[in-house]
Amino acid sequence: MQFTIHVYSFTIPGEPESIAPTLARTARLAEEAGATGVTLMDHWFQMEQVGRAEEPMLEGYTALGYLAGLTERVTLGLLVTGVTYRHPGLLAKIVTTLDVLSGGRAVLGLGAAWYEREHRALGVPFPPLGERFERLEETVQICRQMWSDEDGPYEGRHYRLVETLCRPRPIQERVPILIGGMGERKTLRLVAEYADACNLFPAGIDTVRHKLEVLDRHCGDVGRDPAEIRRTLQGPGDAAKDPDRFLGTMAEYAELGIESVSVSPHGPDPVGWVERFAEQVAPGLAEL
Repeated sequence: MQFTIHVYSFTIPGEPESIAPTLARTARLAEEAGATGVTLMDHWFQMEQVGRAEEPMLEGYTALGYLAGLTERVTLGLLVTGVTYRHPGLLAKIVTTLDVLSGGRAVLGLGAAWYEREHRALGVPFPPLGERFERLEETVQICRQMWSDEDGPYEGRHYRLVETLCRPRPIQERVPILIGGMGERKTLRLVAEYADACNLFPAGIDTVRHKLEVLDRHCGDVGRDPAEIRRTLQGPGDAAKDPDRFLGTMAEYAELGIESVSVSPHGPDPVGWVERFAEQVAPGLAEL
Protein backbone atom coordinates (compact mmCIF):
# COMPACT_ATOMS: atom_id res chain seq x y z
CA MET A 1 0.00 0.00 0.00
CA GLN A 2 1.24 3.47 -0.88
CA PHE A 3 0.95 6.50 1.39
CA THR A 4 0.79 10.27 1.22
CA ILE A 5 1.63 12.75 3.95
CA HIS A 6 -1.15 15.21 4.75
CA VAL A 7 -0.19 18.29 6.79
CA TYR A 8 -3.18 19.84 8.53
CA SER A 9 -1.63 21.88 11.35
CA PHE A 10 0.88 24.71 11.45
CA THR A 11 0.67 25.18 15.20
CA ILE A 12 4.34 24.59 15.92
CA PRO A 13 6.85 26.23 18.28
CA GLY A 14 8.27 29.50 16.98
CA GLU A 15 5.55 30.16 14.39
CA PRO A 16 5.13 32.02 12.14
CA GLU A 17 8.88 32.15 11.41
CA SER A 18 9.24 28.41 11.93
CA ILE A 19 6.41 27.40 9.59
CA ALA A 20 8.28 27.61 6.27
CA PRO A 21 11.42 25.67 7.26
CA THR A 22 9.38 23.06 9.15
CA LEU A 23 7.02 22.51 6.23
CA ALA A 24 9.98 22.26 3.87
CA ARG A 25 11.74 19.67 6.03
CA THR A 26 8.52 17.70 6.50
CA ALA A 27 7.93 17.48 2.75
CA ARG A 28 11.51 16.49 2.00
CA LEU A 29 11.44 13.78 4.66
CA ALA A 30 8.13 12.51 3.29
CA GLU A 31 9.74 12.17 -0.12
CA GLU A 32 12.76 10.37 1.33
CA ALA A 33 10.45 8.01 3.23
CA GLY A 34 8.75 6.91 0.02
CA ALA A 35 5.57 8.97 0.13
CA THR A 36 3.92 9.27 -3.26
CA GLY A 37 2.41 12.65 -2.43
CA VAL A 38 2.20 15.56 0.00
CA THR A 39 -1.12 17.28 0.57
CA LEU A 40 -2.31 20.28 2.56
CA MET A 41 -5.75 21.48 3.62
CA ASP A 42 -7.79 24.07 1.78
CA HIS A 43 -8.93 26.26 4.65
CA TRP A 44 -8.44 29.81 5.83
CA PHE A 45 -9.19 29.01 9.49
CA GLN A 46 -8.10 25.94 11.39
CA MET A 47 -10.88 23.39 11.64
CA GLU A 48 -12.64 23.51 14.99
CA GLN A 49 -12.60 19.70 15.14
CA VAL A 50 -8.80 19.99 15.34
CA GLY A 51 -8.17 23.16 17.33
CA ARG A 52 -9.17 26.79 17.50
CA ALA A 53 -10.10 28.71 14.38
CA GLU A 54 -7.51 31.30 15.40
CA GLU A 55 -4.62 28.84 15.03
CA PRO A 56 -2.26 29.29 12.02
CA MET A 57 -3.49 28.21 8.59
CA LEU A 58 -1.75 28.76 5.24
CA GLU A 59 -3.43 29.38 1.90
CA GLY A 60 -3.12 26.02 0.21
CA TYR A 61 -2.01 26.65 -3.35
CA THR A 62 0.56 29.27 -2.37
CA ALA A 63 2.05 26.74 0.06
CA LEU A 64 2.07 24.01 -2.61
CA GLY A 65 3.91 26.34 -4.97
CA TYR A 66 6.56 26.71 -2.26
CA LEU A 67 6.85 22.94 -1.94
CA ALA A 68 7.06 22.50 -5.71
CA GLY A 69 10.48 24.14 -5.66
CA LEU A 70 11.70 22.06 -2.73
CA THR A 71 10.67 18.53 -3.78
CA GLU A 72 11.33 16.38 -6.82
CA ARG A 73 9.06 13.33 -6.89
CA VAL A 74 5.97 13.64 -4.70
CA THR A 75 2.67 14.72 -6.17
CA LEU A 76 1.23 17.93 -4.71
CA GLY A 77 -2.40 18.76 -4.02
CA LEU A 78 -5.02 19.90 -1.54
CA LEU A 79 -7.14 17.39 0.31
CA VAL A 80 -9.44 18.80 -0.87
CA THR A 81 -10.03 22.08 -2.70
CA GLY A 82 -13.30 23.66 -1.59
CA VAL A 83 -15.38 24.29 -4.69
CA THR A 84 -16.67 27.60 -3.30
CA TYR A 85 -13.24 29.13 -2.66
CA ARG A 86 -12.11 29.94 -6.22
CA HIS A 87 -13.83 30.54 -9.54
CA PRO A 88 -13.30 27.36 -11.58
CA GLY A 89 -11.63 29.15 -14.49
CA LEU A 90 -9.08 30.62 -12.11
CA LEU A 91 -8.73 27.30 -10.28
CA ALA A 92 -7.82 25.57 -13.55
CA LYS A 93 -5.15 28.21 -14.12
CA ILE A 94 -3.82 27.88 -10.56
CA VAL A 95 -3.52 24.09 -10.83
CA THR A 96 -1.91 24.43 -14.26
CA THR A 97 0.69 26.76 -12.77
CA LEU A 98 1.41 24.24 -10.01
CA ASP A 99 1.74 21.46 -12.57
CA VAL A 100 4.14 23.43 -14.78
CA LEU A 101 6.34 24.64 -11.92
CA SER A 102 6.47 21.19 -10.28
CA GLY A 103 7.37 19.41 -13.49
CA GLY A 104 4.01 17.67 -13.83
CA ARG A 105 3.17 16.70 -10.24
CA ALA A 106 -0.12 18.48 -9.56
CA VAL A 107 -3.25 16.68 -8.38
CA LEU A 108 -6.61 18.47 -8.23
CA GLY A 109 -8.51 17.36 -5.16
CA LEU A 110 -12.08 18.67 -5.06
CA GLY A 111 -14.92 18.70 -2.57
CA ALA A 112 -18.22 20.48 -2.02
CA ALA A 113 -16.86 22.61 0.90
CA TRP A 114 -18.42 22.64 4.35
CA TYR A 115 -16.75 25.12 6.75
CA GLU A 116 -19.45 27.78 6.93
CA ARG A 117 -17.73 29.90 9.59
CA GLU A 118 -14.75 30.80 7.42
CA HIS A 119 -17.01 31.63 4.49
CA ARG A 120 -19.17 33.97 6.55
CA ALA A 121 -16.17 35.49 8.30
CA LEU A 122 -14.35 36.40 5.08
CA GLY A 123 -17.39 37.31 3.01
CA VAL A 124 -17.38 34.31 0.68
CA PRO A 125 -20.81 33.12 -0.51
CA PHE A 126 -21.84 29.77 0.98
CA PRO A 127 -24.65 28.30 -1.14
CA PRO A 128 -26.88 25.43 0.01
CA LEU A 129 -25.40 21.95 -0.23
CA GLY A 130 -27.33 20.99 -3.36
CA GLU A 131 -26.04 24.02 -5.21
CA ARG A 132 -22.48 23.35 -4.04
CA PHE A 133 -22.65 19.90 -5.62
CA GLU A 134 -23.94 21.43 -8.86
CA ARG A 135 -21.01 23.82 -8.79
CA LEU A 136 -18.65 20.93 -8.10
CA GLU A 137 -19.77 19.12 -11.23
CA GLU A 138 -19.48 22.25 -13.35
CA THR A 139 -16.02 22.94 -11.92
CA VAL A 140 -14.78 19.52 -13.02
CA GLN A 141 -16.25 20.07 -16.47
CA ILE A 142 -14.62 23.50 -16.77
CA CYS A 143 -11.20 22.26 -15.66
CA ARG A 144 -11.30 19.37 -18.11
CA GLN A 145 -12.33 21.71 -20.93
CA MET A 146 -9.59 24.22 -20.10
CA TRP A 147 -7.05 21.40 -20.20
CA SER A 148 -8.29 20.18 -23.57
CA ASP A 149 -8.08 21.44 -27.15
CA GLU A 150 -11.48 23.13 -26.72
CA ASP A 151 -10.92 26.85 -26.06
CA GLY A 152 -14.51 27.88 -26.71
CA PRO A 153 -17.26 28.93 -24.32
CA TYR A 154 -18.69 27.01 -21.41
CA GLU A 155 -22.34 27.46 -20.52
CA GLY A 156 -23.46 26.03 -17.21
CA ARG A 157 -26.14 26.84 -14.71
CA HIS A 158 -23.77 28.61 -12.33
CA TYR A 159 -20.72 29.44 -14.47
CA ARG A 160 -20.44 30.96 -17.92
CA LEU A 161 -17.05 31.34 -19.57
CA VAL A 162 -16.65 33.08 -22.91
CA GLU A 163 -13.24 31.47 -23.54
CA THR A 164 -11.70 28.46 -21.83
CA LEU A 165 -8.19 29.46 -22.80
CA CYS A 166 -5.37 28.05 -20.68
CA ARG A 167 -1.77 28.58 -21.77
CA PRO A 168 0.62 27.06 -21.00
CA ARG A 169 -1.03 23.68 -20.84
CA PRO A 170 -0.31 21.42 -17.88
CA ILE A 171 2.71 19.21 -18.37
CA GLN A 172 0.63 16.15 -17.55
CA GLU A 173 -1.55 15.01 -20.39
CA ARG A 174 -4.30 14.50 -17.83
CA VAL A 175 -4.07 16.22 -14.44
CA PRO A 176 -5.53 13.68 -11.97
CA ILE A 177 -8.77 14.75 -10.31
CA LEU A 178 -9.61 13.33 -6.90
CA ILE A 179 -13.07 13.86 -5.42
CA GLY A 180 -13.31 13.48 -1.66
CA GLY A 181 -16.31 12.26 0.30
CA MET A 182 -18.59 9.26 0.71
CA GLY A 183 -22.09 10.47 -0.17
CA GLU A 184 -23.73 7.68 -2.11
CA ARG A 185 -26.18 9.64 -4.22
CA LYS A 186 -24.04 12.59 -5.35
CA THR A 187 -20.38 12.34 -4.36
CA LEU A 188 -19.71 8.78 -5.48
CA ARG A 189 -21.71 9.34 -8.66
CA LEU A 190 -19.45 12.29 -9.50
CA VAL A 191 -16.42 10.13 -8.77
CA ALA A 192 -17.67 7.48 -11.18
CA GLU A 193 -18.40 9.97 -13.92
CA TYR A 194 -15.44 12.33 -13.66
CA ALA A 195 -12.70 11.47 -11.16
CA ASP A 196 -9.42 9.61 -11.38
CA ALA A 197 -9.45 8.89 -7.63
CA CYS A 198 -11.77 8.84 -4.66
CA ASN A 199 -10.90 9.61 -1.04
CA LEU A 200 -12.90 7.87 1.65
CA PHE A 201 -13.09 8.33 5.41
CA PRO A 202 -11.95 5.49 7.71
CA ALA A 203 -15.50 4.69 8.76
CA GLY A 204 -14.87 1.00 9.35
CA ILE A 205 -14.32 -2.00 7.11
CA ASP A 206 -18.00 -2.78 6.51
CA THR A 207 -18.88 0.82 5.71
CA VAL A 208 -15.97 1.32 3.33
CA ARG A 209 -16.74 -1.98 1.63
CA HIS A 210 -20.30 -0.80 1.09
CA LYS A 211 -19.16 2.59 -0.28
CA LEU A 212 -16.86 0.88 -2.78
CA GLU A 213 -19.72 -1.35 -3.88
CA VAL A 214 -21.86 1.76 -4.43
CA LEU A 215 -19.03 3.33 -6.44
CA ASP A 216 -18.80 0.19 -8.59
CA ARG A 217 -22.54 0.37 -9.29
CA HIS A 218 -22.26 4.01 -10.32
CA CYS A 219 -19.41 3.06 -12.64
CA GLY A 220 -21.66 0.45 -14.21
CA ASP A 221 -24.39 3.03 -14.69
CA VAL A 222 -22.06 5.40 -16.58
CA GLY A 223 -20.24 2.66 -18.46
CA ARG A 224 -16.90 3.05 -16.77
CA ASP A 225 -14.38 0.45 -15.64
CA PRO A 226 -14.11 0.77 -11.82
CA ALA A 227 -10.44 -0.19 -12.08
CA GLU A 228 -9.76 3.22 -13.63
CA ILE A 229 -10.47 4.91 -10.28
CA ARG A 230 -7.75 4.96 -7.65
CA ARG A 231 -9.16 4.14 -4.21
CA THR A 232 -7.60 6.16 -1.39
CA LEU A 233 -8.38 6.49 2.30
CA GLN A 234 -7.78 9.03 5.03
CA GLY A 235 -5.82 7.18 7.69
CA PRO A 236 -7.48 6.64 11.08
CA GLY A 237 -5.85 8.37 14.04
CA ASP A 238 -2.13 8.68 14.69
CA ALA A 239 -0.38 6.11 12.51
CA ALA A 240 2.87 6.38 14.46
CA LYS A 241 1.32 5.93 17.92
CA ASP A 242 0.62 2.20 17.58
CA PRO A 243 2.26 0.99 14.35
CA ASP A 244 1.19 -2.64 14.69
CA ARG A 245 -2.45 -1.77 15.18
CA PHE A 246 -2.36 0.73 12.31
CA LEU A 247 -0.77 -1.77 9.95
CA GLY A 248 -3.30 -4.41 10.93
CA THR A 249 -6.13 -2.04 10.10
CA MET A 250 -4.53 -1.06 6.80
CA ALA A 251 -4.16 -4.72 5.85
CA GLU A 252 -7.94 -5.07 6.14
CA TYR A 253 -8.53 -1.99 4.01
CA ALA A 254 -6.01 -3.24 1.44
CA GLU A 255 -8.12 -6.39 1.09
CA LEU A 256 -11.01 -4.15 0.02
CA GLY A 257 -8.91 -2.59 -2.73
CA ILE A 258 -7.68 0.56 -0.99
CA GLU A 259 -4.45 1.46 -2.78
CA SER A 260 -3.16 4.43 -0.79
CA VAL A 261 -3.62 5.90 2.68
CA SER A 262 -3.22 9.53 3.70
CA VAL A 263 -1.43 9.89 7.04
CA SER A 264 -1.01 13.08 9.06
CA PRO A 265 1.71 14.21 11.46
CA HIS A 266 0.31 14.56 14.98
CA GLY A 267 1.62 16.99 17.57
CA PRO A 268 3.85 20.07 17.41
CA ASP A 269 6.83 18.29 15.77
CA PRO A 270 5.82 17.11 12.27
CA VAL A 271 9.44 16.47 11.29
CA GLY A 272 9.98 14.09 14.18
CA TRP A 273 6.65 12.42 13.48
CA VAL A 274 7.56 11.73 9.84
CA GLU A 275 10.92 10.33 10.95
CA ARG A 276 9.16 7.89 13.29
CA PHE A 277 6.60 6.96 10.67
CA ALA A 278 9.34 6.32 8.10
CA GLU A 279 11.13 3.97 10.47
CA GLN A 280 8.24 2.17 12.14
CA VAL A 281 5.30 2.19 9.70
CA ALA A 282 6.32 2.85 6.09
CA PRO A 283 8.16 -0.46 5.58
CA GLY A 284 5.12 -2.40 6.77
CA LEU A 285 2.80 -0.50 4.44
CA ALA A 286 5.05 -1.30 1.50
CA GLU A 287 4.51 -5.00 2.16
CA LEU A 288 0.70 -4.84 2.03
